[in-house]
Amino acid sequence: MLNADCYSMNDETIKAIVEEIRPQLVGRAFGKVFQLSRTSLAVDFRLSDGLYLFISVDPNSGPRLYLIQRRVRELEKQSLQSASFVLALRKHLSGAVLVALAKDENDRIVRFSFNGRDAVGNVVERTLVAQLTGRAANLLLLNEHGYIIDTLRSLKGEGQEAGERYAPPAQTVTRTAHTVMERGAFDSLSETADNYYREQEAKREFDARVARERSRLNKEIAQRVKLKRHLEGDLKAHGDADEHKRIGDLLLANLATAERRGPVVLIRDYYTEGAPLIEVEVDENSSLQEEAEHRFTRYTKARRASREIAERLAGVEKELEKLEAQREKLEGIAHARDTEALDAFSAKPERGVDGGRQSRKKQEAERVPGARRYTSTDGYEILVGRAARDNDNLTFRIARPHDLWLHAADYPGSHVVVRNPARTEIPHRTLVEAAQLAAHFSQARNDTKVTVHYTQRKFLSKPKGAAPGLVRMSSFRSITVEPRLVNR
Repeated sequence: MLNADCYSMNDETIKAIVEEIRPQLVGRAFGKVFQLSRTSLAVDFRLSDGLYLFISVDPNSGPRLYLIQRRVRELEKQSLQSASFVLALRKHLSGAVLVALAKDENDRIVRFSFNGRDAVGNVVERTLVAQLTGRAANLLLLNEHGYIIDTLRSLKGEGQEAGERYAPPAQTVTRTAHTVMERGAFDSLSETADNYYREQEAKREFDARVARERSRLNKEIAQRVKLKRHLEGDLKAHGDADEHKRIGDLLLANLATAERRGPVVLIRDYYTEGAPLIEVEVDENSSLQEEAEHRFTRYTKARRASREIAERLAGVEKELEKLEAQREKLEGIAHARDTEALDAFSAKPERGVDGGRQSRKKQEAERVPGARRYTSTDGYEILVGRAARDNDNLTFRIARPHDLWLHAADYPGSHVVVRNPARTEIPHRTLVEAAQLAAHFSQARNDTKVTVHYTQRKFLSKPKGAAPGLVRMSSFRSITVEPRLVNR
């Protein structure tokens, strides 16, 4: 059999196949050509039993030729739009009769010699060269003087380009002994070769599908790991909620006795046995009452954030568990080479973020007409309006009062909305990414720095009679960013 590690046909096998198919093809007229891929053709010589000459010069899957048995509909379904080389074959060989079929001695080159007639009825000779020589594999059409009319693959080299006199590439066959493939249970070498290469193609397709699924899972797992890391960082940044409240209470309890030393204040810790003096860092420009209020505000935010982030972390952990289970299942399928199981695995309706790949109907329901959808690094949904009326719809019908709204300052552009259903404080990283989108989808997109206004949706109103896309802001802040797209 052919070496499974090298798909190219060896010299002896090509010789045997040529000898086998010569009696069937010589004397037959060149008929319809099907281009099955960029590097493979099937030619109809009007043989019985649906047989076609198959030639492939793909250096990756193995240059080869033999007869295949196919239905016309199957070939038509697989066919691509004809390349210029196929058009040249039809022009020069259509109706021409194959008068000789020979293989070069000690080289993987097969020559098909044809006799046809030109427009005035004169006999013309043409040669189709199947160069089955590894990386130099090619199909070449020669005129009666041996000059190249056209080639299937565009290769460089002396005697290998259109307009040149054809010359075979450097010798590619080693002197190592080769054996002809064994027919096994098949009636011909062509059947044997066809079966072998179809099996190899099925294996490559299986491996490619596994690789695609593996890549998808690895990407989704990496996204969850990154999101988990960001959430944990955010949770840490908010600090200990109870500690914020504790310091706030102590500041109020020490108003009369606290000793300030620049950015540090000495207070007594009444929550600890013995009420020792402790140092607390404070803002030099704030009073102790203001610092205490600041601590209570941080306490409220940290408590709310810790609860919400903990819920999101739990959801991310569950998604990671499911994805890891899917990855383990995929590796089992790959090891068993179970095509049916892979079909079922690829067709699973649930995978991806927040429960996985959703059904088409659900995806359609969640689409916002006239808006692009993005997801920030922190997992927040960002919507970007497309046109002026889409901006109005997004801002005044889709956005909720606590959603964050952004727009490039002093330039026409898209309205951008960051969805905030939990009414939490939008992370600064998400604010920057949304502002970059607002800058990118504005007429200032080519500037290096763009100022973007932002506010909550509840601070926007629509002036009476104003054109689509125009709004009035009763309160807003600004940020300067570089225009940039974020990953969808």
